[in-house]
Amino acid sequence: MKIKKLLQSRRTINSFKPEKPHEDLIRKAIELARWAPNHHLTEPWRFYLLGSETSQAIVELNSKIVSQKKGEKAGEMKREKWSAIPGWLVVTMMKSDDPLQAQEDYAACSCAIQNLALALWNEGVGIKWTSGDVIRDPEFYNIIWVDQDVESVVGLIWYGYPEEIPVSQRKSVEEIVVRLP
Repeated sequence: MKIKKLLQSRRTINSFKPEKPHEDLIRKAIELARWAPNHHLTEPWRFYLLGSETSQAIVELNSKIVSQKKGEKAGEMKREKWSAIPGWLVVTMMKSDDPLQAQEDYAACSCAIQNLALALWNEGVGIKWTSGDVIRDPEFYNIIWVDQDVESVVGLIWYGYPEEIPVSQRKSVEEIVVRLP
């Protein structure tokens, strides 16, 4: 796909077909994701491909969190929706004691996720980068076997073949660019 079309057509996907893309396709996209810009070549990202047991544990944790905040019905609706997600990936970053380095590493991980999204989109696979209370819960770290003192979660990435592709608009360049003397 030409880069302009790729950039303009990529969308966050909220509903996926049940078929899960093959892991080789995801690994090839991660290969491209790791070429994201990163200050001092820290390569702070880590990618965790989740199997059905791990993703189901996250579904249950999120359902519990939502039930506690919004009631059992809302928790059950989340359980049903999240159980239908075909592919799961978690992106973390290595922690840094230097606040500036931590900020740069988060930006680098964001770039890596964008690379991942574009590489997958080019193959007809969409993603949704999600976060929320579930990724901040200490139990989430236990489920994915990550030491919270060493890594922090940047995002939970759902992937699959789009059931539908949302339409989106952007502000004009004139609305977002300020020319300074």
